[in-house]
Amino acid sequence: MRFLFSFTGGTGHFVPTVPFARALAARDHEVRYTCQEAMVPVVSAAGWEAVPSGGATLLDPCARRPLARLDRIAEGEVIRDVFAGKVARERAARLYDVIEDFGPDVIVRDEVDFGAAVVAEACHLPHAAVVVIAAGGFLTPELIREPLASLRSEYGLADDGLGMLHRYLTLVPVPASFRDPNDPLPSTAHHVQPAVLDEPDDAQPGTVVGRPTIYFTLGTIFHQESGDLFHRVLAGLAGLDADVVVTVGREIDPAELGLRPENVRIERFVPAEEVLSRCQLVVCHGGSGTVVGALAFGVPLILLPMGADQPLNADRCRALGVATVLDASTATAQTINEAAVAALKDSSARARALALRDETRALPRAAQAARRLERLAEANENESSDPRAGAR
Repeated sequence: MRFLFSFTGGTGHFVPTVPFARALAARDHEVRYTCQEAMVPVVSAAGWEAVPSGGATLLDPCARRPLARLDRIAEGEVIRDVFAGKVARERAARLYDVIEDFGPDVIVRDEVDFGAAVVAEACHLPHAAVVVIAAGGFLTPELIREPLASLRSEYGLADDGLGMLHRYLTLVPVPASFRDPNDPLPSTAHHVQPAVLDEPDDAQPGTVVGRPTIYFTLGTIFHQESGDLFHRVLAGLAGLDADVVVTVGREIDPAELGLRPENVRIERFVPAEEVLSRCQLVVCHGGSGTVVGALAFGVPLILLPMGADQPLNADRCRALGVATVLDASTATAQTINEAAVAALKDSSARARALALRDETRALPRAAQAARRLERLAEANENESSDPRAGAR
């Protein structure tokens, strides 16, 4: 069987899909990825065949932007105008050729790859969504229904009230209790372990020996538009009696952050499971991958949300009592230092994070999801051999 994995956005949209691709490949199925051009080398370096399908969302690797104040309304407009609008339309047009060339039985897409959903429907292909917005609450009908109905109409499809988004199968690599109860998941949803627990060594939480370890990251998108936030956070953490591990992403040279104390290690990338298995606090922007990864290891957080889904994840973490939330624009080195000192002493936050760890580790692994995807493919076997039959 053939499975086409399609995602928009960057690494945070790619990584959650990998356990399912790996499980299908292990069962001797053919897997191919398609994504925006800038991500093709990343996917290829991870060992997957990848082809471009447009929909650029990433900054130029050399770009640096000042930190803007958090604007939730503007972030919603990005979902409506960019992801459900411009990017969805471009990806839909280009995915036709990708589908015709590969002839997939099923498309597996990240939940905001709306163009892939529309083309899958137009080609009469079953498609599965992989949740990449951990807390939910971002893809609201008032934001995305109109642009997606318009795009569906262009491909001869009636407005289905957003039914296509979860029509067949929704894979949720997030513990159920983390989801915002005001945005419940559909009946097609199945929770599974996140990618951070799918690595071959399946690192386990370690016992604290000596001084604590703090992990600090601004993810793989917002690190390029974080202004002086790296410097402020490092100034706040460096004076602690703790080891500090910092990742700055592919696009930033660690030398840009200048000299650092002996207790601070700065790298472009460190495998998440390696550092999370031995740290006691995560300081980050609140991206879904980092938040879910930290909680999968029972680690509480300090969050500095800047945009996208980060404020929603921060709201949920605060409601669950597993994080301290600071204003990324106004937080000083002193307030960050004070928050870290308090967080390292907060046994109740640690206990709540450990409960979420246990919930996450009790979830089914990717192999179960692979079996569900196989059933979708089997149901499609008797469909037309022309993947574009009935489209446009």
